[in-house]
Amino acid sequence: MLNSKFIAKTALVTVLSFGLVACTKEESGTLLGAIGGALIGDALGGGDVGVAVGALAGAYAGRSVGRQLDEADQAKMYQATQGSLETGVSGNASTWYNPDSGNSGTVTPQPAYDNTEGQYCREYQQTVTIGGAVETAYGTACRMPDSTWKIINS
Repeated sequence: MLNSKFIAKTALVTVLSFGLVACTKEESGTLLGAIGGALIGDALGGGDVGVAVGALAGAYAGRSVGRQLDEADQAKMYQATQGSLETGVSGNASTWYNPDSGNSGTVTPQPAYDNTEGQYCREYQQTVTIGGAVETAYGTACRMPDSTWKIINS
């Protein structure tokens, strides 16, 4: 079976990375949904077939969610993530909200640590709420020399 923690981190890395490089809402949602579906398939013990079916179903669902996150949503999510990782208290959620779209989310950082490459990093959980539907992802980010946080694979 796939390592679900690795998949979850990869999901967050992928979604946020694409969001930062002007990927469309639809593409970001498709990727997040596919990875989330794969996680569900893996968690249910479906083996490789279950993971593949989950990924396809998740991609379909995520595509429609992604259509609903506009640039303002992505900017607010990015600002909340950067702030939470830099100054947030471990275990305490930072929130963002876009009154124009009604979309919102949270970022909950975990304790900081130095990774094997000597980078200052934090794991975190992120939620996005669109029309009352909540999506959750997990990831790891490390502080860069310019004091921004970059999502990494681990």
